Amino acid sequence: MSSASQSFLLMVSGQIETGWFPEFDDIYCKYNFVYGQDWVITTGLEEGITQITKKSKDERQTFVWNFPLDVTFKSTNPFGWPQLVVSLYGLDAMGSEVVRGYGATHIPITPGSHRREVPLFVPESSSAFQKFMAWILGRRPEFTDPRVVAQSEGREVIRTRSQGKLVVTFNTVGRDMKKLGYDVSPSELGTISGNTAVAMATYKSST
Repeated sequence: MSSASQSFLLMVSGQIETGWFPEFDDIYCKYNFVYGQDWVITTGLEEGITQITKKSKDERQTFVWNFPLDVTFKSTNPFGWPQLVVSLYGLDAMGSEVVRGYGATHIPITPGSHRREVPLFVPESSSAFQKFMAWILGRRPEFTDPRVVAQSEGREVIRTRSQGKLVVTFNTVGRDMKKLGYDVSPSELGTISGNTAVAMATYKSST
């Protein structure tokens, strides 16, 4: 059997739509797709950056980007199902660029249209002195590699604080998954989390 017949495709389109940060203004978003070793991107970009946008002047105070996403993945198994990692940045009172929020969400496993609200957080200094020095120097805590947000290892020792949320929409289409024994029909997987759905799909392929 050829390698092509042993793989499946996951086609994803959508938008980084809106966000809420009542205390801030002038924010832009960087994004990365993080995935397992058996996955490759066949078309589209692995990372990108949106335009800077201001919050709306009405009572909602919403940031609107409507930044398009369009990427196709190929893999031989669902382990390491792709995640979208977002990092949002803005300027502080000193004019320095600081992180406004990190977040991550799995690409929906079921085909169709999906809307995800991604809760965001920022790292916190480990002591009051470090927090004061960070404020004086204008260097707030941030990750050197934002993709760590998609990993669980080492996260338990990081102090964080919730800050804002982001809305992302996805349109997903799978190809050749059933040929390999992976059943991701919406009737069975539509109401469960991405990690559980991937585990169920892996289980079905082995039975």
